Parts: sequence; structure tokens; C-alpha cells
Amino acid sequence: MTLTLNLPAASGALAPYSLRGDVPVKPRAGIAFNRIAYSAAHVVADPLAAVDPWLQAAVDWDATLGYRRHLWSLGLGVAEAMDTAQRGMGLDWPTSLELVRRSLDAAKDVPGALVASGCGTDHLDIDKVKGVDDVIRGYEEQMAAIEALGGKLIVMASRALARVATSPADYERVYDRILSQARQPVLLHWLGDMFDPALAGYWGSQDVDTAMSTALGIIAAHPDKVDGIKISLLDKDKEIAMRRRLPPGVRMYTGDDFNYAELIAGDGHGSEPTHGQSDALLGIFDAIAPAAGAALGELAQGNVDRFHAILGPTVPLSRHIFAAPTRFYKTGVVFMAWLNGHQSHFTMVGGQQSTRSLVHLAELFRLADAANLLEQPALAVHRMKTLLALHGLE
Repeated sequence: MTLTLNLPAASGALAPYSLRGDVPVKPRAGIAFNRIAYSAAHVVADPLAAVDPWLQAAVDWDATLGYRRHLWSLGLGVAEAMDTAQRGMGLDWPTSLELVRRSLDAAKDVPGALVASGCGTDHLDIDKVKGVDDVIRGYEEQMAAIEALGGKLIVMASRALARVATSPADYERVYDRILSQARQPVLLHWLGDMFDPALAGYWGSQDVDTAMSTALGIIAAHPDKVDGIKISLLDKDKEIAMRRRLPPGVRMYTGDDFNYAELIAGDGHGSEPTHGQSDALLGIFDAIAPAAGAALGELAQGNVDRFHAILGPTVPLSRHIFAAPTRFYKTGVVFMAWLNGHQSHFTMVGGQQSTRSLVHLAELFRLADAANLLEQPALAVHRMKTLLALHGLE
């Protein structure tokens, strides 16, 4: 039976839309990936908590951990307590640390489960941060807490550092201190200002090439302490240029939610495998997890055309979810989880479900269908109709 509903267009006019009816792709079991792939996972809010959502974070722990088990079952790792989890955008440090603890505990029951956890400075009162020594102490506090749990670190870009640093040397000093102390190789994190305006000029320069040289110098000084770097600049050429300049064995983890398919597939440049391909640490992998797992399995078997056939149709959806203002992408990620039955409600930490329009979400629904990502079509239609009714369209 064809599933049809009326959806608003950009003009605001309603028009009937019928689902394609294609069966969502699923990964084949037992295939080891030849890329490391982390999904930056969202948190599920507790809609029944008696809190003020703009001021307090209330998490549904069972649903949140259930989603991480879903990601692990598809072969994906979990990048925990990152911006996709609304870190520093509704999710505070104490709740983030509890999230890290619970995820690491849950991963013990899943053979081969990968977890890397965000370490930042978001617990600091940014108005009281006077210099880089305060930033270092902030990083060290979170670093110690996560490492005490046995966690692998993702050293997140710091708003506080971006605010107080006066030169690239300040970044070099901070990262030299943190990397020198790390118990195991870390992932570095370069988030562009399209994701967070407070990170403009990171690494000490507004010029991306100059900033990149500073970051590469820091990595070159500590190659044994850096597993890789995730960059989210939405510029594939900048990522490729940096990838080719990394020390041998240091990985580029693409954070490019516009061009991930071709960056992961790679161009085969150079004699070092890590210079010619990207691994992945992506927020969009939360929303397209089944397709991501299936595509990576095909790539591991040398089926490059099949890899692109599966992942290519997800790119228009990702570009829509991450459209400007890009920092609101998390709303689309949680909307997908709700449509697909991974949570019972469309409510977010901080009330962030309100950051995208009904027209935006209607187009997201169409693109998810076109990418074969509606796992339970009848449920998705029912929930989309519920949202339409909430907006007065019954």
C-alpha cells in the first residue's frame, strides 16, 4: 500500500507526497571495515523531567544508551559527548561526564565497541578565564576525569582558548601541555565557525591555511600522541590538503558533512594510506547509521561503486540537515531518530527542537525517503502527520 501525506513546500503551500516504498539498506554481518568510523551520537532528552529545558539538561539514559548500542551493532564507533550531543549547547560538563561514564560501561558488553570522548573546557566560566593557564587547567581537569574512567580522548576545540589566545604560540603552549600528558593517542578536533561562531580564528589565525600550518606543527611535535585530527570546515579541498601533510600514521577523520562520501573513499594519493583517504567522525552518521554501516562494509570488500550507490543518496539529506545556520543541525539528527522509532518523542535538551521550521523538516522527510533511510515507513508517516497536526495542518 502506498503511503501518502500532504507536506508543505518552501512556498508554504501543501502538496501530496507519496513514499518511494524502497526497502532501507542494512549492513551485512561480519564484515570488518577498512576505515575507522565514529558517529558523533546525540542524547535523548527526558520529556517528563520537571526542569526548565533552556536551563537544565535532563537525559533519558535508557534511550540514550540504547541508541549507542544501535550504532555499535552497525559497526560504528561512538564519539561521545561531542557537539552532536549538544555539548556546551545545553549539555553541561557534569552531565557530559556521566554520559561518558555510562557509555564506557555499556561498551564493555559489546565486543569491539569503539568509544572516544570529548574533553574540553566548557565547565569554565568563560568570563573569568584570564589567560592560557586557566585554559590548560580546564583541559587537565576534564582529561583527568575521562582518563580515570579508562576513556580515549577527543581534545575538543575550546571557546575559552579562542577567546584568550593572542597568537599561534598560545595554542602551541596549550596543546603541547595536554598532548605531553595524554595516556594514549588522542583525536584532535577542529570545528569551524560555521558550527560554532565562538571558535572563529582557531589556531591563532582567521586564515585557514595559516591556522592549518599551526595545527600541523603541533601534531608534528607529538606524532606518537595523536591518533588523528577531525576537521569540520565543510571544505573538502582544505581537508585533502591537510590530510596529505599529516605525519605518517596520523589519521584524518573527516568531519565534512557535505563531502564525506568522496573523502572517505579517498583519492589514493601518496605512499602513505592515511594520506590518500579519510576515516570518519561525523554527526551525520547518527542520522544515516544503517546506510553508513552498509556502505563502509562494501568499501571494505572493494565494492567502491556499491559504496557510492548507498552513501551518495544520503549526501543531499546531510547538506540539508547541516544547512546554515549549521549549528542547528542537531535538530535534524534528533528528528530522524524520532521518525525511525529510536525515541518516542521529538524533544531535545535545551528545547532545540524549535530551531528548524516545519518547511525544513518536511523537506528533510522527503530527502530521508529518497535516501532509503525511513526504517519504519508507516511509523514515519504517522509521526510526520503528528507534527503537521501540531502546527495546525490536519
